[in-house]
Amino acid sequence: MALLRVAVCRRVAPPPSLAVMDAVEMARFEQLVGQAMDAVPDELWAQFDNVVVLVEDAHDEEPDLLGVYEGIPLTEREDYGGATPDVIRIFRLPLCAVAEDEEHLVEEVYVTVVHEFAHHLGIDDDRLHELGWA
Repeated sequence: MALLRVAVCRRVAPPPSLAVMDAVEMARFEQLVGQAMDAVPDELWAQFDNVVVLVEDAHDEEPDLLGVYEGIPLTEREDYGGATPDVIRIFRLPLCAVAEDEEHLVEEVYVTVVHEFAHHLGIDDDRLHELGWA
């Protein structure tokens, strides 16, 4: 039986104010993503398997995406040996566009990282919304 790879993403509407922050440099954004990953509880880290995180400017086809998970959720894996890693992509420009300042950006990056890792664990958008991580 072939495994189906899925892509699940997080998007939000831009803030109502027009005063949004300028995009941070890629090096700074990568630091923020690293800090968000460091803040994920160890109990969750122990469950992650065969997944990589990439930081990019924006999604080619859907530039308003904040992040996307592409892969086979842990809950769907059977006969999984030899599969390529799942990929979580975190997008710098749209995250900066929804943030009012760097403090807000840090919060949005963390929520996006948790959101996409939750998809890796098999948690769907409806459940994430119920938990406040949508």
